[in-house]
Amino acid sequence: MVHTHNRPWYAFGVAIPIGVLGGLIGLGGAEFRLPILAGLLGYTARRAVALNVVISLITVLASLAIRGRTLTLMPIMPLLLPMMAMIAGAIITAFIGTALVGRLSNERLEQVILVFLILIGSLLIIEGFLPTQLPALVPDDPVWQVITGVLFGLVIGLVSSMLGVAGGELIIPTLIFAYGAEIKVAGSASLLISLPTVLIGVVRYLSQGAYQGRRDLNDTIAPMGVGSVIGAVIGGLLVGVISSAILKIGLGIILIWSASRIFHHRTIGPVR
Repeated sequence: MVHTHNRPWYAFGVAIPIGVLGGLIGLGGAEFRLPILAGLLGYTARRAVALNVVISLITVLASLAIRGRTLTLMPIMPLLLPMMAMIAGAIITAFIGTALVGRLSNERLEQVILVFLILIGSLLIIEGFLPTQLPALVPDDPVWQVITGVLFGLVIGLVSSMLGVAGGELIIPTLIFAYGAEIKVAGSASLLISLPTVLIGVVRYLSQGAYQGRRDLNDTIAPMGVGSVIGAVIGGLLVGVISSAILKIGLGIILIWSASRIFHHRTIGPVR
C-alpha cells in the first residue's frame, strides 16, 4: 500500500497503462482499476467502488466528447429499442446495487466483487476465442428486443453499480452477439447506455456519504481520471498494433489473478 502523500502520483501513473490496455480493446478499464484502488491505493472495498464509479463517469464523458465530432445517431438507430430497454433495466438495478453496497459488510462485499471480476475475466477470455461478428442471437422482433434488453440491462446495472464500472465489458459483447451490432457502433452505443447508469451510481453514493470531498478529488479521482483518459486516447491510437483477441485473453487472465490476489487473501489493512 502506498503512502497517502504519494497516492495522487501512483493513481495517475497506474491509470495510464490501464487506460491504454482498455483503449486497445475498446473498454474504459474500470474493472482493472478496482483491484488497484482496493490493493495498491489501500481503500476499503466500499470506498473503492464509490471512487471507481466517479472515475468511470469521467471516462465515459471524455469518450463521448472525443467521439462527439464523428458520433452520429443513424448507425445506432437500429439498436435504439434494445438500448432503451437495457437502460431501463440498468437503472432499476443501479438503485438496488448501490443500496446493497451500503448494507453489505466489507468482507461480504469483497466476496461479491471477487465473483463479479472473475466472471468478467472469464467473459473476456471466452470473447477472445469468438469471431468478431456473429448473426444476431435475438430475433428481430420488438417484443423480443424489449424483453431481452431489460433482462440484459438488469444484469449490467447490478454489476455496474456494485463494481463502479461503466459496464462496457458487458454491454459491447451483448450488443454484438445478441443484436448483431458492428463493433464500432456497439462501442458508441455502450457509452450512451452507460451514462445514465454511472450517473445514478455517483448520485447514490454521494447521498450515502461515500466521498470525502476535496481530499478524494485531489488524491484519487482527478489524477486517476486524467490518467485514464490519457491512456484511453493512447490505446485508441494504437488499436490494431496487437491482436484484440490475444489482449482480451491475456487481460482476462490478469484480471482473474489480480482480483483473487486482492479480494481473496487480504494482507494489508485498508485505509478508511
